Parts: sequence; C-alpha cells; structure tokens
Amino acid sequence: MSVDTSFAGPRFSDELCARLREALHRTGYDADGVLSVLGGAAHAALGRGEPEPADRASRDAGDLGTLIRLFLLGGAEPRAAVRSAIAPVSLDDAIEAGLVRGDDLLRAGLDLRPHGDETGSWWVLSDLDSDQSGGQVRPDHVLGVGHASLSLIRATIRRPVDTLLDLGTGNGVQALHAARHARRVTATDVSARALALADATFRLNELDVELLRGEWFAPVARRTFDQIVCNPPFVVGPPRVDYTYRDSGLAGDDASALVVRQLPAFLTDGGVGQLLASWLHVKGEDWADRVQRWLPPGTDAWFVQRDVADPALYVGTWLRDAGIDPRSAEGRAKGAAWLDWFADEKVDGVGFGFVTLRRAGVAHATVVCEDLRQSYDDPLGPEAGTWLDRVDWLREHDGELLETRFRVPPTVLLERVDQLGVEGWEASVRRLHRTDGPGWQHDVDELAAALLAGCQGALPLSDLLELLAAAHGRPAGELTAAALPMIRELVRHGMLEPA
Repeated sequence: MSVDTSFAGPRFSDELCARLREALHRTGYDADGVLSVLGGAAHAALGRGEPEPADRASRDAGDLGTLIRLFLLGGAEPRAAVRSAIAPVSLDDAIEAGLVRGDDLLRAGLDLRPHGDETGSWWVLSDLDSDQSGGQVRPDHVLGVGHASLSLIRATIRRPVDTLLDLGTGNGVQALHAARHARRVTATDVSARALALADATFRLNELDVELLRGEWFAPVARRTFDQIVCNPPFVVGPPRVDYTYRDSGLAGDDASALVVRQLPAFLTDGGVGQLLASWLHVKGEDWADRVQRWLPPGTDAWFVQRDVADPALYVGTWLRDAGIDPRSAEGRAKGAAWLDWFADEKVDGVGFGFVTLRRAGVAHATVVCEDLRQSYDDPLGPEAGTWLDRVDWLREHDGELLETRFRVPPTVLLERVDQLGVEGWEASVRRLHRTDGPGWQHDVDELAAALLAGCQGALPLSDLLELLAAAHGRPAGELTAAALPMIRELVRHGMLEPA
C-alpha cells in the first residue's frame, strides 16, 4: 500500500489491524452476523434511528452483542466485556488508537461498522456522528457510510477496469467497492484525518490502495484513469469551510462545476467518471442550461436530477447534520447568513443528483439532463452503463434508424387513463412505462402508441411509418420528422431496442 506517512489522525498499524480483524472474525461482527443477531425487524429499526429493539436483541449475543452495543448503538460497556470482545487486541492499544474511550465504562471512540454487498463484507472506520459523540462534529470530521455514499455506490458502473480513482475518498467506502472491479485503485483526499481513517479501513480489510493527499486533482496531475468516482464536498452556499467533508470553500455550486469541468481530462479515451453533484436553481435560469455550461468539449454527459430542495429546508438539514440546533443562537446566526446568501443570488432551489461523464473525443457529444425524482428499486449503476452503450449505438447507427427493425422490450407497458366523455370513455393519458431499472415513463399520443405497437422486430421503421401515414391520411415525411426524436429518446431509455 502506497501511503503518505504525514497523514494526521488515528494510527492503525498492520499488527493492530491483524489482531482487530481476528477479533471481528471470531465474534462474527460482519454484515451477516449482525443481521443474524438482530433479526430483520430490529435491524430495520436501527436503520431508522431506533436503537431499543437492537439493544434488546443483542443482550444474549455475548461478545458480538457487546460490539453491536458499543459501535452500532453508541452504548457504554464494562471494561471486562470490551476486553473480551476485542481480544486479542489489548484495551491499552485500542484506547491509544482511539478505537474506544472512557474509564470504568467504555464507549466507542470511532465508528467501526460492517458494510457489505452481494459478494461479502468489509469494515469501515470513520468518526462518530453528532448523536453518538454528544455534540458538534469536529471541522475535519470524517463521515460514516451515509445515504449519499450509498446512493453513489448504487449509481456506479461496475465493469472491469484497469485503473480507478476515488477522488475525495473520505472513509474509503467507494474504494472498497471499486476494488471488486478495478485492478488498481488510487484514493485521494484533502483531509489528513480522512486519509488516516481510510488507510486504517484498507489495512483492516487487507486491500492495497494507493493513497495521496491534496486538493482536487492536484495529487494525480498528468495521470489518467479508466474510471473516476467522486463524492465531493457538494454543499452549496457562501464560500467558507466549516467542515471539510461537505464544504469546498468555493461559492455556490462551484465545487460541482469544478469537478465536472476538470474530470474528463483525467480519463483515458472512453473512460467514465461518476459523481454526486449539486446545482443551483436560479430564478429565470434553466438548471439544465447551467450544468451544461460546465462541460468541456467532447464529453458525453448524463445529468440525473434526483431531488430539488427548498433553501430553508436545505439549510436546516445541513445544520442538523453537523450537530447544530437550528433553534440555537449559533444555528440562527449561521442559518440567517446562509439564507441571506441564497436570497442575494436569487436561488429558489438546490438540485441534487448523479452525473455520468465519458471522454468521448467526438465533435458532437451526447448531453442529456433529466429529472428522475420518482422512487425506484434497481440500482442506477447498470442503467448508467447501458445508457452509454445505447448512446454509442445511436451514434453509430443514427443515419440508419429508418432501416432498423425495432422491438419494444417485454418490460415496457402502455398505461392508459380513460376519461368519460359525451361519446363514452376516451383516453386522456397514454403513458409508456418501463417496469425495470429506474422506471422511465413517457407520455405518448395515439399515433406514437400505434407506431410502437408495430415495433415487434418484423418491419423496418420506415415501413411502419408509411403504413401509419396511409392509415391516418398524414404525410409520411411529417410523421417521420416527428417520430425520429422520440425514437432516439426511447432507445436511450431502453424502451425501444434494435431487434
């Protein structure tokens, strides 16, 4: 493992990690072991921030129960119980490393929790959140695995690559997942404490990750990667840094703009970058126009907006995230300054979502900005990969669409809403709905629905348009001009495919 020894923060030697790993294996403190002890209901309650069912379920679980109460529930445990649970790690070594703290009763000094995927389980080290620490977090606070991290994990393409950069690694969780499909992983961060905890996470999980410290892309200057993932400090507002995990020191959405603007230059030809980002909704400006201005030429880009937050809700959420009560004098002062900045900049909302970028090296890159605010179950990562595949197909075959035989996949349904009129029931809404992936929906009119009904792989699109024109007494050229943009959009969304 390549690591800068100047990182400031908790120190976990290889020997300490080996002994701690032995204790965690011995007790069964992994994703499956914790779920087995707690059961589905208590585990779900813990995820909602309700610890009591988990506490009850852990009481007869011996050393594993001690670790669950200590690290997952924020409880205080007797020294003898902790000594037994973490053996062969000594209490002195655990206290010196900052893993636990206290005297007669010990509490967690760091957040140590299992994190798994469909293949297996890891352990992730981070700082305690404000609820467990009992106060505001420190300026160089290192977040645990939260909703933003999990959403990026699910949105990341998992195809084999040679090199991958995790920009702004934090606790290292993105790099853990990256190690499943990337041969070499590099992780960077501006925070020395984040890199120290990421280093401990990687050592504990016996992963070889190159760790570099520096701002933005400076640590990897003149290097390129097959894939880049980034969970940047995307919180928007005045140009200040209260907490390094969320604040960039840049004004507004300039942090997201910086990453989008610079990232493609650090990709290999055809390489892909994916990040979480925020963008301002400014009065009189379309958010899509705003983010498209960030893009360098020759970059395929897919901006997916998952949510838009009201400024007041946004400020209150991030104050509480740092452990600041919005009702306190400090909370009101910070909230007022933040909201004043939003008002001065004419911001009426903050958009949040995923960005997928590809270094395409073409004169006319594909750039799509769209809302995806509905709930869906499938991870977005596989969809992002196939979205890029479909963009490639369209680029290669765009001049041949009329000669192509298309078919509607079996996962796509046509939904109708009929409204009673003077002549009986009349369709007021016709909506094409893809039932897998992100659940794309497209409203279509009667002619479009009829055209798609014919897309069963037997006839080329041109023949279907000729038949449709003849049946409805419309010029074929007029229908073709209207149909081709729809066809391209449906292909990009996986709702129409070449037979």
